[in-house]
Amino acid sequence: MSAPSNAVKYLLFDVESVADGAAISKTRYAHRGLSPEHAISLFRQELLIEGGRDFIPYTYHIPVAVVAAKVREDFSLMEIVSLDEPHFRPATITKFFWTGWERYGRPTLVTFNGRSFDVPLMELSAFRYGIPIASWFNIHGKTYEQYRNRYNLQSHVDLHEILTNFGSTWFRGGLNLAAGLIDKPGKLDVQGNMVQDLYAAGKLAEISEYCRCDVLDTYFVFLRVQLLMGRVTPEQEKELVDAARRLLESQASDHPAYRAYLDQWAQCDRNS
Repeated sequence: MSAPSNAVKYLLFDVESVADGAAISKTRYAHRGLSPEHAISLFRQELLIEGGRDFIPYTYHIPVAVVAAKVREDFSLMEIVSLDEPHFRPATITKFFWTGWERYGRPTLVTFNGRSFDVPLMELSAFRYGIPIASWFNIHGKTYEQYRNRYNLQSHVDLHEILTNFGSTWFRGGLNLAAGLIDKPGKLDVQGNMVQDLYAAGKLAEISEYCRCDVLDTYFVFLRVQLLMGRVTPEQEKELVDAARRLLESQASDHPAYRAYLDQWAQCDRNS
């Protein structure tokens, strides 16, 4: 029997997070009395000197926006939601994410490079805020059936891992490149390294809107991967893409990011 037409088969999501300066000050610079802002700045300087990159590891992060796309079994897009909007409270976001996954029948998670960032961040956030996620940690199941098994594609489809044969190669260019290769907008005005500053300025809605665009790129990359695997035809992919475009157009007045995304998409079409 096929799943109901309103059933969520895939939960495609993206996380935007910021460094927790208070935790960095408390655990990395104990007894130095650093402000959260100073602790973040010092840590970034040290990382830059050590490795040439100042991105603070996810272990020091908290989620400030999680946007999820609900996708049916036929790969059609149902809706896109931003968790705990407009409050964007990290603990509530985390609770909504894991309880939502459970409530929708444990759908397959879909990410781009989420194996190494988004999923462990949400696991660690559950640890931080004391949120039990026993179903996700089904440690008594057969190894290949456990949700956290790297090769369990019924549990989690990391598109980055698919495109790199589970880390055998380096997909330099990331989601922005993957989206560009199929004539989708990719990164717009906001970049991932800008999220910390936007958060400090209290621009949580802008972070959420940016996250919606990453989810859209991920969805279209997901569709192309399904075509690659022979699970949809080129004609079906086009129908799904066109339907998603119509959904965005119907909601563009409520989401500035959708309007910007559609405008850039039109530019991609003209240049292709």
